[in-house]
Amino acid sequence: MLLRLAYLGVTNAFALLRLLPMSDRDKDAEILALRHQITVLERQLGNARPWFSPADRAFLAALLHQLPMQALRRLRLLVRPETILLWHRDLLAHRHAARSRPKRPDRPRTVRSIRLLVLRPERENPTWGYRRIHGELLVLGIKVAASTVWRILQDAGVDPAPERTTTTWSVFLRSPAEALLACNFFETRTLSGARLYVLAVIEHANRRIPVLGATGHPTASWVAQAARNLVMDLEDEGRHARFLIRDHDGKFPALFDSVLADAGVRVVLSGIRIPRMNAIMERWIHSCRRELPDRTLTWNQQHLLHALREYEHSSLADQLTGPVTGSTLRDTPPVTSIIGAVVRHS
Repeated sequence: MLLRLAYLGVTNAFALLRLLPMSDRDKDAEILALRHQITVLERQLGNARPWFSPADRAFLAALLHQLPMQALRRLRLLVRPETILLWHRDLLAHRHAARSRPKRPDRPRTVRSIRLLVLRPERENPTWGYRRIHGELLVLGIKVAASTVWRILQDAGVDPAPERTTTTWSVFLRSPAEALLACNFFETRTLSGARLYVLAVIEHANRRIPVLGATGHPTASWVAQAARNLVMDLEDEGRHARFLIRDHDGKFPALFDSVLADAGVRVVLSGIRIPRMNAIMERWIHSCRRELPDRTLTWNQQHLLHALREYEHSSLADQLTGPVTGSTLRDTPPVTSIIGAVVRHS
């Protein structure tokens, strides 16, 4: 804006020098020509208003503000005389505001050592608010305002004490996830039409999917041995589960529940025809069916187990390389890599 205002001042100064050798008759003729051009411009604009840049407004205000109102009304202007005077008042107001602005707009920054002393009690005592921290600093002989302590905590992104100590619904619902398991059978068929049943377990805490096995005849002894293998795997890895969710499928014998009960795992039955009570397991089964049986040709039981192991390892690798979120079940491993591994095995 300042550069354009200087340009307008220089150009109009040269225009003033050009008017000095002109006679009064030539000046009157030019004035009439300019007034006629303004009339034509107003007729073409109609109800629209011309647009003035800030530099144009400042130049017109500086040029015409000394003229009285009666003289301004006699001039042929594109704006009203009151607008010219308003521009001049705004120009003076901005100038006064620029001169009145303080050289140091903010308070001096608190030294780093005091900032560290403020943040340390907050880390060690999450229930302390800024007033408690301010009181402890006064005990240590550090004189700092309570508002300064509040500002330091806010700049560090620390929430107020009530929000830091309040348990949210998401944290409350995820807190027992470490102790929850879920299992279910799902059915698939080989290329020859043989029916195979796959038993899988999912851990709610990290969404890890151990496939316990696949068989064409899920007898009571086979299912009970799968439960023993699950208990041994949990003990070897040092994890302890308290609950296992399953449905009312007849393929689960009473011995299955007894093996888990001896290991301290309580079996919780979901409602009849209520798959949402075991939604995480059902969602994984849907993803597994869509990615493996619907896109590959299974030759036999060994071929199916190999494909499931590849799918399990790929899912675990994705969880280790990325954050564990609620969408882990939806972000299944690439189908091309799994199909390639299955074809190589076959």
